[in-house]
Amino acid sequence: MKENIKRLRELTGFGIIDCKKALDNSLGDLDKAILSLKEKGARILEKKSERQVKEGLVDAYVHFSQSLAAMVEVNCETDFVARSGDFKRFVKDLSMHIAAVAPKYVSSKDVPGSELSGLDEEEKKEYYKKNCLLNQPYVKDNSKTIADYLNETAAKFRENIVIRRFVRFSLGNE
Repeated sequence: MKENIKRLRELTGFGIIDCKKALDNSLGDLDKAILSLKEKGARILEKKSERQVKEGLVDAYVHFSQSLAAMVEVNCETDFVARSGDFKRFVKDLSMHIAAVAPKYVSSKDVPGSELSGLDEEEKKEYYKKNCLLNQPYVKDNSKTIADYLNETAAKFRENIVIRRFVRFSLGNE
């Protein structure tokens, strides 16, 4: 049981008590416990989504060839979270992802309607997956999207976290 709690904590970032309850409620099934904690995280985030995010970090990643770079601004509620190692790692992971995958927009809400005209629903889904950061599979773990990674991070800290904006530079490209 202790090993499963430890594993669940590593996978979700939730505390020991939450992990123990999730495992108890799922009769020891790790996958069901993970799903339960994801749902709990989503409920927590929904409640906190209206909170102001005035703190955060700006991080940049420059590829070793110095021909590619990305910069991202991620906001959170408190400077305590902004200074934490896990938050810094999250923001660094985002800047590396942006450099590697080259999204155009943070979310599907940012896409101008003119870019979607003439596309059916399936084509729109593919467009969002290719061009919207939150819809993209995370390069370090294709089993989840950037939105999943954001939600996991926000649930871990129990704070509203917002990817505000990003920019990507590639030598010779506009």
